[in-house]
Amino acid sequence: MSKQDGSGRLVTAEPIDDLTATIMHVDMDAFYASVELLERPELAGKPVIVGHRSSRSVVTAATYEARKYGVNSAMPMSRARRLCPTATVLAPDFDAYQAASRGVMAVFADVTPLVEPLSLDEAYLDVTENAWGETLGRTVAARLKAVIREKTCLTASAGVAPNKFLAKIASGWKKPDGLTVIAPERVERFLQGLPIDALWGVGPVTAARLRSHGIQKLVDVRAIPEDDLRLIVGSLAPWLQQLANGIDNRKVEPNRETKSASSENTFHRDLTNLAQIREEVDRMARDIARWLARKERLARTVTIKVRYDDFTTITRSLTVLPPTSDEAAIATRAVSLLDRTEAGARPVRLLGVGVHNLSLLGEEAEPPPRKGTMPSLPFDEPDPVEPPPKRGVE
Repeated sequence: MSKQDGSGRLVTAEPIDDLTATIMHVDMDAFYASVELLERPELAGKPVIVGHRSSRSVVTAATYEARKYGVNSAMPMSRARRLCPTATVLAPDFDAYQAASRGVMAVFADVTPLVEPLSLDEAYLDVTENAWGETLGRTVAARLKAVIREKTCLTASAGVAPNKFLAKIASGWKKPDGLTVIAPERVERFLQGLPIDALWGVGPVTAARLRSHGIQKLVDVRAIPEDDLRLIVGSLAPWLQQLANGIDNRKVEPNRETKSASSENTFHRDLTNLAQIREEVDRMARDIARWLARKERLARTVTIKVRYDDFTTITRSLTVLPPTSDEAAIATRAVSLLDRTEAGARPVRLLGVGVHNLSLLGEEAEPPPRKGTMPSLPFDEPDPVEPPPKRGVE
């Protein structure tokens, strides 16, 4: 998939697929916190943390001013308040976030029907053809950001590229209110500067494993024979090599079906009684099963999440056939997973139950996805200088 030129530099040996596509990833800036500031404009420019004040709760979101103190989402609230004692703490209002999300998604839909929401505050758009008749991705993105700001008073960061993988990275390159375009002729230069963590599916553990084999940068993956790479990352090897060459053939899927659902609860007091812990898991599992029945879906995988009193968090999963929505079956599987934890022996502050690999009644369940989740990346270098605009992604 790659070769060396005369100087020994790695170059891509096969072309990147479909360079004519214009894919955009749009990510709202500090979404929950920004929505809160719409009702409290006097807090603009100040550190704000969204989350419940209880010392046992975690941070839901934080403004960029709070992030400068080291406050991050999912951080224990007690630690966040120590890091930034001057921050204003606001209780989350998920109804407001959903309403704001509907407004943002409506803007997307006005531009193109090819919108793939990923969460309340981010989505992929295929703007190769768009309602505005714009031919340059940069122009579409700039106009879209302006319309979002006008209609919702919120800012968004956007990345434009020939595929999803590159667009996702680009949207995080300059935040907040950023716009980064990776035109086809810039793809190789862009890839050369990325760390191994940029690869979709490479989390901290896999990244450490790759680095222990001398693989530091994304493009280093190209030089490793696939069989050797499989010994390090298993079945991810061919996928990672495609991404390392800038290839990502996934299409924007506007009607993507829900493939998972979950529920979790943080307790006011740590649970130490195993019988009570089992009761809680059983209750959540049955709630999830009833949701499946209402949605006429079946689950192939059941997962539990356990967070101990020291904030150590683990998950355990069980995948079996045939897929089911039966309450007793799902509850039994979820409770049985507790045997693979230290719940009861160690105090438990949070429990969660989830179902994954969902399918509609009468359909076969798809195999588990292998691609993992794209990590957020700290980009330290400025956006490379761009060539003159051309028709297409640029």
